Amino acid sequence: MKFGSTEISIIKGDITKETVDAIVTAANNALAGGGGVDSAVHKAGGPAIMAELRQIVSQIKKCPTGEAVITAAGRLKASHVIHAVGPVYAGGKKNEAELLENAYYNSLVLAKEYGATTIAFPAISTGAYGYPLPEAASIALKTCAQYCREFSHFKELRFVLFSDEALGAFQAAAQELNGA
Repeated sequence: MKFGSTEISIIKGDITKETVDAIVTAANNALAGGGGVDSAVHKAGGPAIMAELRQIVSQIKKCPTGEAVITAAGRLKASHVIHAVGPVYAGGKKNEAELLENAYYNSLVLAKEYGATTIAFPAISTGAYGYPLPEAASIALKTCAQYCREFSHFKELRFVLFSDEALGAFQAAAQELNGA
């Protein structure tokens, strides 16, 4: 799919093996590492990522839901890791859709600010945070497509999904977005 000058692709894979300018990870408010994709990113990237996060936390204490911070990528095949804090799903009653949209949007803003033109995204908030995959996929793709229509900075946004279920949800959301 192409939006503006940006190619948006959806693949199944291991985000830690992607060669891109920036990898986005689903972080927690404490920026303390966590499970799922965040654990994999920290393990593959090494301790330099957490050391940089500790410096950030010493200044900001925690990262609000919907916001993101950026660090170097350690041993990953990327220049940066963007740590985006998505919402814990509570049935859609606590502004989760807007907070998830903000997590993607603010990740794009940081990536642009740091000169990244290729970005790998996971399915933020869909693991332990329980966000329903179909809705999360739709929010992710719509947010990224809209950003890319407005700004022509990025070459490629790649959604790198770990499971067949996530892949299917993102593919379905992409078809819906394209009007199919």
